[in-house]
Amino acid sequence: MSETPKKLTTASGRPVWDNQNSVTAGKRGPILLQDYILHEKMAHFNRERIPERVVHAKGSGAYGRFMVTNDITPYTRAKIFAEVGKETRLFLRFSTVGGEKGSADTERDPRGFAVKFYTEDGNWDVVGNNTPVFFVKDPMKFGDFIHTQKRDPKTNCKSPTMMWDYWSLNPESLHQVVILFSDRGTPYGYRHLNGYGSHTFSFINKDNERFWVKFHFKTLQGIKNFTDAEATEMKGKDADFAQRDLVASIEAGDFPRWMLKVQVMPEKDAETYHINPFDLTKVWPHADYPLIDVGVLELNEVPRNYHAHVEQSAFAPAHVVDGIGYSPDRMLQGRIPSYPDAHRYRLGVNYEKLPVNRCPFAINNYQRDGAMAFDDNGGDSPNYYPNSFGGPEVDKTVGEPPMAVFGLCERYDRNAEGEDDHYSQPGSLFRLMSQVDQQHTIGNIVGAMKGISGPRREQIIMRQLCHFFRADVKLGMGVAQGLDVQIDMRQFMPAAMESL
Repeated sequence: MSETPKKLTTASGRPVWDNQNSVTAGKRGPILLQDYILHEKMAHFNRERIPERVVHAKGSGAYGRFMVTNDITPYTRAKIFAEVGKETRLFLRFSTVGGEKGSADTERDPRGFAVKFYTEDGNWDVVGNNTPVFFVKDPMKFGDFIHTQKRDPKTNCKSPTMMWDYWSLNPESLHQVVILFSDRGTPYGYRHLNGYGSHTFSFINKDNERFWVKFHFKTLQGIKNFTDAEATEMKGKDADFAQRDLVASIEAGDFPRWMLKVQVMPEKDAETYHINPFDLTKVWPHADYPLIDVGVLELNEVPRNYHAHVEQSAFAPAHVVDGIGYSPDRMLQGRIPSYPDAHRYRLGVNYEKLPVNRCPFAINNYQRDGAMAFDDNGGDSPNYYPNSFGGPEVDKTVGEPPMAVFGLCERYDRNAEGEDDHYSQPGSLFRLMSQVDQQHTIGNIVGAMKGISGPRREQIIMRQLCHFFRADVKLGMGVAQGLDVQIDMRQFMPAAMESL
């Protein structure tokens, strides 16, 4: 026997007897203002689309679990890593960065990789990308950089001129640019890419010792990328390829998995290490700080409703737990306040009460009111601290050791002498590539730079070529030849150096 269908009602519970015909003055007359059911239906429809994310607008997500496979308790007291075999529920959202919500998910772009671990000490968010570095290392530059990846204010079209003008004026971007224009910039869906916390964070152990740490999520499906031609073809065939591939694999029981690994640096090492360990445009060489296995992440559940879970999911690097902390990484410091601020604007001040964002364990605080306070809003408990009525108290058993800071307050140049080597790591990365990957990278760069136009075209191209030559002569020559730029090595290199 079929179940009796539920009765249709308005949001306030009023039964609806006709959901197809408006109230009119006569059979052919105008609609009456009193038709509240029509107004409610249309008013909700008009507001169904919350503002899309400024970046990472198009995304896919799934629930899953994380299981500890190796003991890292000497480095951190975080309860999620308390014992081998421990499991923690999680939600992971993948995304493209620059495109709008309706764009293709096979575009050449970094991929967002954001994980929310629902731990008993609160939610821990790792909000990173599929690259271990980023284009800039100071948050002051972030908005300007993103504007160059969006649309030209005059034409409302994507502009290669804007992109390459900015990159050529900011050589710190070169490491990420080389990654982006390799085939890693067009991954084959979301299952075949690595994820990175990218920033430097900190671990605190039971003895209150601090270690610096970087998080790596290594795909167990194997790295797989589209070539530029394949990605372009897929954009025309299926703009939602990555979303469809993720959903299909999970529903078929082929659960994608990643191995979480960490690099750990003793706190004191940061003072003398030859690379600034808090520079987001640099990686820590594995020879100095090898990867340590931690556990396995698995995605095994497709959300029943995309909007409720994926679109309303909100991640913030500010969300750490006891045993995991921040670092002096400037980009991280800038993201700590800005991500929750963006969520409050997009979703509302109570965004952390939404099911996908809510910590499933005890939450006790004095935050009240605001739009969409859809629980009991704290009931009759006090909304101030301290109080005499049994409200929540601070937990003095947690906290972090003091972090040493020194120096004068100033706007220090992040690319001053000693921190201005923007070329060694991207050059090494290019030389590590196979011949085929090098050819693809050069071809992808040439194809993108051919779109530069306007009176500054030659200046932008020459400035960017200078960066490529500094990283690797073969890379510079390949791009120059592809752009039909005649190079006299005896003259080009000194002139290019002076043009910076």
